[in-house]
Amino acid sequence: MTVEVRPISAADHLQWIAKQPWVSFLQIPQWAALKPGWRHESLGWFMAGELIGAGLVRYRPVPRYPRRSLAYLPEGPCLPWEQLSENTGELLTPLITHCGAQGAFLVKIGPGIAQRRWQADTIKEGLKRAAESPTGDLHRLTDLPADWQSTSAPAVVEELRTAGWRSDGSSGRFGDYQPRLVFQVPLRDRTSDDLLAGFNQQWRRNIRKAEQVGVRISWGGSADLESFHRIYCETAKRDGFTPRGIGYFRALWESLGGSVNGGSVNGGPVDGQAVAAARLACAEVPGTEGGFHLGAAALAIQVGQRVWYSYGASTTADRDARPSNAAQWAQMQQAMKLGADVYDMRGIVDTVDGRHEQVGLIQFKVGTGGYAQESIGEWDYVIRPMWARAFRTYESRM
Repeated sequence: MTVEVRPISAADHLQWIAKQPWVSFLQIPQWAALKPGWRHESLGWFMAGELIGAGLVRYRPVPRYPRRSLAYLPEGPCLPWEQLSENTGELLTPLITHCGAQGAFLVKIGPGIAQRRWQADTIKEGLKRAAESPTGDLHRLTDLPADWQSTSAPAVVEELRTAGWRSDGSSGRFGDYQPRLVFQVPLRDRTSDDLLAGFNQQWRRNIRKAEQVGVRISWGGSADLESFHRIYCETAKRDGFTPRGIGYFRALWESLGGSVNGGSVNGGPVDGQAVAAARLACAEVPGTEGGFHLGAAALAIQVGQRVWYSYGASTTADRDARPSNAAQWAQMQQAMKLGADVYDMRGIVDTVDGRHEQVGLIQFKVGTGGYAQESIGEWDYVIRPMWARAFRTYESRM
């Protein structure tokens, strides 16, 4: 098998993405604009002259040494991993050669390959068992028996290890930048009634509560980003994380922004159709003296048949009106209308321990009745060990 990797134009990359069922939003050319200071390029994988895969590689330069960089393909590249699992090394060797020629000291990839899943009922049972015996040996979600296991993922993992890639804490590994565990809600062949019936009692109660108090949903545009960002910063302060600046969201919207009806207006049109689109569901709460104000918002991104819930925000004062549930419910219904198969609620921590500070996030997402999915994670290939060690030390001090 002879595989060639070479740069392709952003337009050709988008044309290829448009033919796929889905590609991670982190692998679309427009996403590169959200990382100022990083170089980027679209790469194509060719076999016998045919484009069989593509990826967005971003180069993070070393401070004061711009010719040396970390080459990163978040949740990529998008390749026929399962079909060519026994040739994984051959698929990636030309990537290493190309990135090395660009000055990379390490290549980090994140193959979007699922290896295990746990259904909501399994997770609920694990949470219950851990709560009943808090001093017992059950603390991690991944210690629970999986409801589904991939038959092809182990072959890819073994090929990666044999080819010199590392994901086990050995020398040169920087750790996963993207979540290995995510929570997903399946949408294919389901109606809104089916989806709602799969929610737990608390989720259904909260959605009804939002309807009863008059929470209304509007689809935001660029003019709504300031209001969204204001309550997003309030959320960050309350939950203890560092918020992104308003410039980040403006850049995101300029690249992928949705229209007022929740459809798409750009995101790289191919033959008049958008390859990707962002949608901002704004849950507006009625005020005590008339009028409405923003109580919560959910920003989601769709590429092909998959939607990712990417950013959420809510006010503390409006919590009892349950606008966050209303915004999520609106995004899920809109995803179904626009042909999505999966609503990805993104990362969760590996715990069922009720004492863990983030167990509430798992309980919130499990209430949708979906499943937790574990990927094979991110893998590193060290090209220049000395630079890799130095950069790892630099990162650890940041």
